[in-house]
Amino acid sequence: MDAHPPAEKEKRLFKALEKYSSLMVAFSGGVDSAYLLYAARRVMGGRVIAITAVSDIHPERETAAAEEFCRQMGVYHVLVNLELTNLPGFTKNSRDRCYVCKRHLFAAFWDEAKKKAVQYIAHGANLDDDKDFRPGLSAARELGVDAPLSDAGLAKRDIRDLSRHAGLSTWDKPASGCLATRIPYGTEIRYEELKRVEKGEQILVDAGFTESRVRFYGSLAKIEVSQADINRLVRPEHRIHIVHRFREIGFLYVAVDLEAYQSGRLNRSIQEEE
Repeated sequence: MDAHPPAEKEKRLFKALEKYSSLMVAFSGGVDSAYLLYAARRVMGGRVIAITAVSDIHPERETAAAEEFCRQMGVYHVLVNLELTNLPGFTKNSRDRCYVCKRHLFAAFWDEAKKKAVQYIAHGANLDDDKDFRPGLSAARELGVDAPLSDAGLAKRDIRDLSRHAGLSTWDKPASGCLATRIPYGTEIRYEELKRVEKGEQILVDAGFTESRVRFYGSLAKIEVSQADINRLVRPEHRIHIVHRFREIGFLYVAVDLEAYQSGRLNRSIQEEE
């Protein structure tokens, strides 16, 4: 049993946020950064602003959702355009891809923070993130980006519980992650493939499969949905429609992953090597 229940951890988080004279929250629109932004807004009022990266690897629907959340919260929101598909260290898609991306992203965020005289930046890393292969966390630490949720001992489950209690619409939002996580390490990341993956995932969302992924394997699209949704996905009314739509956007073959959706699936190759 957890010796520190979510409510106690939330108090610890609120107390920690009091130290900031001004704060910029790296806001993706996901569960973690949304709760961090809510907490910072509650503690700091107008001394907190949100910043979101707009790039080829971030689905447009996620950017739109982030903008809407900030409007509802009454938080000043900055959008920063990044051209990651022109960044060679990123597009070669080696195992340190996330590190290269986050170094570039957080450097751009610091540029914006200095322009707006904001002294601190924080991101939504939680306690569970250290259990996966997340080289971007090293980049955040190196560039002085704080992780208040993790420091307060908040895991993903805690954040969802507290978000639900706070009435945040994001409390049960499925994990998203950037589109580059759909392309296996070693396969070059190109704009065209990213957009094809984004279109494929939007097809699944429109069909009611909100917790889903499209993994890119050249002419093959490998679809992951939740275990509960696999049987529904392969019913003729869905299967025929989805195969047809995926062929329209450029995939020659469409497969379903029988292991079902799992966040960080492509990190398995790294874990096996280690």
